[in-house]
Amino acid sequence: MAPTGASYGDDSPIAAFASAPGKSALTLIRCSGPGALELAASVFSAKDKLLQARGNTVIHGWIVSPGNDKIDEVLVSAFRAPKSYTGEDSLDISCHGGTATGNGVMAALRAAGFRDALPGEFTFRAFMNGKLDLTRCESVMELVSARTETGRRNAVNRLSGALENEINVVKKKLVEVLAGAEIFLDYSEDEIGIDAEEDAGRLPGRRLAEEALARLHRLAESWRRERIYQEGILAVIAGRPNAGKSSLFNLLIREDRSIVTEIPGTTRDWIEAWVSIEGIPVRLVDTAGLRDSPDPVEAIGVERSRAMLENAELVLYLIDGADGVTDEDSAFIGELAARQNSRPLPCIPIWNKTDVAPMPQARQTAAGHLLGISAKTGGGVAELTASIATAIGKISGQPETAGTPQPAIGTTRQKNLVEAAVSALEEALTLGEREEPLDLIAPLLRDAVNLLGEITGEVSTADILEEMFGKFCVGK
Repeated sequence: MAPTGASYGDDSPIAAFASAPGKSALTLIRCSGPGALELAASVFSAKDKLLQARGNTVIHGWIVSPGNDKIDEVLVSAFRAPKSYTGEDSLDISCHGGTATGNGVMAALRAAGFRDALPGEFTFRAFMNGKLDLTRCESVMELVSARTETGRRNAVNRLSGALENEINVVKKKLVEVLAGAEIFLDYSEDEIGIDAEEDAGRLPGRRLAEEALARLHRLAESWRRERIYQEGILAVIAGRPNAGKSSLFNLLIREDRSIVTEIPGTTRDWIEAWVSIEGIPVRLVDTAGLRDSPDPVEAIGVERSRAMLENAELVLYLIDGADGVTDEDSAFIGELAARQNSRPLPCIPIWNKTDVAPMPQARQTAAGHLLGISAKTGGGVAELTASIATAIGKISGQPETAGTPQPAIGTTRQKNLVEAAVSALEEALTLGEREEPLDLIAPLLRDAVNLLGEITGEVSTADILEEMFGKFCVGK
């Protein structure tokens, strides 16, 4: 709950848990704000040491109550403005783990004059004090929420300034084009002179604008891939009863979560787990076998499985190698292939039980090439995970390339602003081709520049900032 009367704009000394309180070796509590070191010193046993501490040093002592009772033995990391995360005087208190211990330290800090921090308030102050732009601020929460190593690496890339730098490069090009357009508005063409080849149409610096647009298009396209690395993809294992769906599910998550028996229809409802497949977070779902069943409970499970398939982004369709490709298998795979025009749903057809049923000579199906595995022995699973990664790469429209991650947008806010800037710039270029007056084109260029400024926070409002930082966790 937010502290009563607190706001993101004030400079009150603030404190909050930077790690979740509970049963652990250590708990970290962060403090920041003008006078933060002096306030903390009032409840610290080694008061003079803390007051005299240089920035980036660690002091040992006890947190004590106003009545001088010892609460916990701690290490205090002191940071002096402006060389701190927030740009203010700050300190991190490492105390022993445990809910009671952390709460006791927080109570002492409140008594000293600190108020509880709002969600994301430390990062908000880092932004306001020029330590981070908005893209780096957002990458902090991306880093906290990263599900896979690839997601972490991409978040670190933005935290290091890759996106901010790319936005600034594009914005600089557009500012140059806008400046040229405004000069042409202020002076006649005869006074300035026009290079007809360079300035085709009515837009001076057109080539710079086209370069900027190409870079913005690449950023806009990057969102599809980044969304998958952040939010994951829903992959559903489907097939007839007893095809080995639960065995494959357990194999991929490396845990016996689904019950496996020889009795068809054992799985009555879907079960899910998160798994990382070649750096991609996948929400993997095991479903009930697809068949018409007189059993009302099993029928409900099949209905739920079909509903889950409606929301799937990838289907792993298992064929029981012992039975071969049945009419039901062909019908389902054909149904998926037929709906590709309405909502593409990639399907990987899998021949299971290769340990007892060799793969057929004809491996082509309506959904693609059959992949052979044995969910029992693990044979072929490496090829399957590689196929899953390839299929997801096609879904994203821009497979991750090896080496250093390229600049990419990481939030819906950034995506919307980039797309709006693309729209404004495309309209400006279209008007230029039509040789429309520059007083119609210049405002569109200015809009594009301002939209890019919103991405980094150069252009912002209090409402936008409060909405954005309000989604952060407390202590960040």
